[in-house]
Parts: sequence; structure tokens; C-alpha cells
Amino acid sequence: MGESLLQVPLTIDTSRKIIHVDMDAFYASIEERDHPEFRTHPLIIAKDPRTTGGHGVVTTANYAARKLGVHSAMSAAEAQKLAPKATFKTPDFTTYRAVSAQIHKIFHEYTDHIEPIAFDEAYLDVTNNKQHIDSAVALAHKLQAEIWETVHLTCSTGISYNKFLAKLASDYAKPVGVTVILPGDAERFLAPLSIEKFRGVGKKTVPKMQALGITDGAALLKHSEADLMQHFGKLGYGLYRHVRGSDDRPVEWQRERKSIGREETYDTPLTSEADAETQLQLLATELVDHLMKQQRHGQTIVLKVRDAEFNTLTKRVTQTEYYENDAAILYEAAKDIFDETADLNAGIRLLGITMTNLAPLGFENLSLPLWTPVSDRAF
Repeated sequence: MGESLLQVPLTIDTSRKIIHVDMDAFYASIEERDHPEFRTHPLIIAKDPRTTGGHGVVTTANYAARKLGVHSAMSAAEAQKLAPKATFKTPDFTTYRAVSAQIHKIFHEYTDHIEPIAFDEAYLDVTNNKQHIDSAVALAHKLQAEIWETVHLTCSTGISYNKFLAKLASDYAKPVGVTVILPGDAERFLAPLSIEKFRGVGKKTVPKMQALGITDGAALLKHSEADLMQHFGKLGYGLYRHVRGSDDRPVEWQRERKSIGREETYDTPLTSEADAETQLQLLATELVDHLMKQQRHGQTIVLKVRDAEFNTLTKRVTQTEYYENDAAILYEAAKDIFDETADLNAGIRLLGITMTNLAPLGFENLSLPLWTPVSDRAF
């Protein structure tokens, strides 16, 4: 496989205009909008560990809490130690999902070339847009203003000619940022970037990178494609291209997906049943959101579990009828599999729920009688 990858020439398509929209502290911002009393001090979206016996996991936190070190997927008990005066608010996914739908409706006023990533995040290809706005920067400003006027929430936008750079740009000046990376500026932007920021580089890869003296984009740029592939395989192939500003992945707005899933990796392994249940509920809710956005439902649910020793187990259950896109139903199905297979004593580092055997929502369950025979500065 390595040899075939090496034969693919590096190409940089600068003709596209892609915006990555990332809502600012989405869940926490909705709570601050609806409850003004939350705005003046740290807010953590999680069940209060003082009422759950120390159980629970942080979904997200506002910027005041983040400054104290609180982050998503952290145990609620640890967050409470870092921010003892913080307010804890149980997640309200019904509201979050409804607000997300409002925002995606706004996206469609500008383009139908939308690739949703989560409730609060999406790629938009605005190369040819409904508003006939030539400047992607002007379009991003207008989009931000309309989102604010409609739902009174802020977002940050990253603008570039590919998805990799657009996503990095949206995170560059949060909150309420608008950052553009032009084709001629890509390598200069990437040079000081920490290697952890590059797509695909996880905690297991960082020590290997550091052993080779690769700590940032500038150091990565010095390594040849062959060298990176020798050490990192397919990841090295991608990194060689990304650090040079190349990423030809399309905004996948009409893809026919074989499966739809959500998974989460935890810095601190889950060791209690309550924490595992909370995470399965979050994953089931996010999965339903993605299924509804894609207008799909499925017959097979797959649970993926990875323990602290990186042993991975997957198990699937198929039923003759389609699962209803209801978070409670999918949670119960995943929980049944979890109870049969997972070992909390080993610590859970990753959980994932996936739906396969998909069909359009219009294809309903039918019970039949047995005998019935899609210049660079122009940004």
C-alpha cells in the first residue's frame, strides 16, 4: 500500500472556498443565553457530582470554567475540584438539538453543500453559493451576524481552500473569530503549529514524533514523504501533504453513507457504571442527531469499547425492523450490549455507537403477509 501511495503526486487545489463553522462553547452558551445568571461565573454542563456521589462526566464548560482547566470528557468530580464555585447544569439535549436545527437552516440559506460534523460544527463549501457573494470572508461575517440575530449565539469561522486548513482556522481566534488562510499563507501559518494540532496525531503518536525531533509544523516540513511513511505509514502520507497545505477531501454533502456513528475517547478512563451510562446517553443523543440530519435509520446497532490497555471489542445487534431514531431507544440497545460485554474494571478509554444497514427514513417498516408475492485573494 505504501508504494501505491507514493506514486500519487502532491496536488493543491486552491479553487475552492470552504468555511468551517464552530459554535462557541455551544451548550454552555445556550444555557447562558437562557439563564443570564450563569454568565458571571464558571458554568459546567454536567450533573452536579455533589448530588450523584461523585459520578458524571463533563459535556462542556463555558470559557470562565475552561480558564480554570475544566474540559469536556473530564470527570465531574475533578472539574468540581478545579472550579469549586462553578455552577453545574444537567445537559438539555432537546434544546441543544432544536437550536442546532435552527443554525443548520441558516446554513442552507447560503449553500446546500454542507457537511455536518456535530450539533455545533459543520463544513460549508461556498465556492458557488446561493447568495452570490464572491468573498468568502464577507459571507462568513454575514453568516455570523445572521446566527447571532436568529439564536443570539456566537460562532467562530475558519476560511480556506480546503477542510484541513479551514478547521484549524476556526480554532485560531475563538470566540467570535473570523480567520482566513490564503493559499500563499498556508506554510507560514502551519510552521509554528504544535504537532498535536495536525489531523490524525494523537497521544500515542506524539512521543514518536518527538523522538524524531518533530514538535511543530516547521520540523515536520523538513521530513521527506518516504521518511514519514516509513515511520507512520498512511498517517505520514497525509501529514506530508497537510503541512504543505494540500487536502483534496471534498465537503461530503451528498455521500451515501454505509454507517453513521459517534465515538468518544477519554483522557481519564471510565471506571464507574454511572459514568459509562452518561457517556452512552450522550453518544446515543448525538447519533440520533446525525441520523436525522442524514435522513436515515438502520437495522444494526454496533457498540465499540476500548479499554485502558487498548484492547478493542465490537459487538452488533441486528433486528428485522428499523430502529426508531430515539435517543432513549438507542441508549437502551447500546446499554444492553455494554452490560453483556464491557468490563469496567479494565477502565474504558473509548466508547462508540454506530448504526449500519441504513435506509432513507422514507423507507418504513412494513409487515407483509408471507404469501404476498448527491487570483488566491478572491477569498
